Amino acid sequence: MSEAKRLQKDADTILKRTSRTFYIPITLLKSPLNQTVGSAYLCMRAVDEMEDHEALDRETKQHLLRTTSDLLKRDHFDHQAYRELVQPYERQLPEVTRRLGDWIHLCPDGIAGKVKESTSVMAAGMADWAEKSWNIKNKADLDDYTYFVAGLVGVMLSDIWKWYDGTETDRELAIGYGRGLQAVNILRNQDEDSKRGVNFVPDGWTRDDLFHYTEGNLAQADEYMKDINTRTIKLFCRIPLALAKRTVKALKEGREKISRNEVETIVEDIKND
Repeated sequence: MSEAKRLQKDADTILKRTSRTFYIPITLLKSPLNQTVGSAYLCMRAVDEMEDHEALDRETKQHLLRTTSDLLKRDHFDHQAYRELVQPYERQLPEVTRRLGDWIHLCPDGIAGKVKESTSVMAAGMADWAEKSWNIKNKADLDDYTYFVAGLVGVMLSDIWKWYDGTETDRELAIGYGRGLQAVNILRNQDEDSKRGVNFVPDGWTRDDLFHYTEGNLAQADEYMKDINTRTIKLFCRIPLALAKRTVKALKEGREKISRNEVETIVEDIKND
């Protein structure tokens, strides 16, 4: 097996392990779009694991995220410098984070710069929120936080669609798409986050307020989709959105999440539509 094929196989394996939301739709994309979106997602997941890691203190997270952000700004990613950065924490950090350089290497040259740019902005924003102890006081704070952790995923995807076949999408709606998916996660994990002393809900907000925020952003995701005509791209975008909407419905019914059977039904219905 060639080095490129081995690396792609590793990426596919780690993608399946790390993403319940995006793995299935990525596999439905045509080549080279599936490899491109997969490697781009892994780049962002690499920095997300730094921000979200329970065993690392805030100062360490800031150091890792800000240094990674700076490395991503360079024309040529310094693999050795990154390896030296994460080496002291290699027992804590997951493989997806330790191998950021590999995922960048997998990105096609024509889009790698955009992927690095969005990932760099994400890492810097996450570092700022770690410095602030994720203290979200109002809607503006929530918008800012969800932009850095998820809205940028929407921006990056839109850059990839344009690179692939010229598909033009609205940037603000792309951010709303990412925000909506993240807001569902905040709703779903509210009790779990509270137990570990983290709260992503603005001061004074009720759970109904958070549902309203989530559904408003998911409505923007619906608008975002109207600019997409390429079938495989539309298919890719519809699946996470449909899963998010069904999860909101389940949460309103008092369930913690949707069943595997519901997931499979949603995916099959969209594939056959």
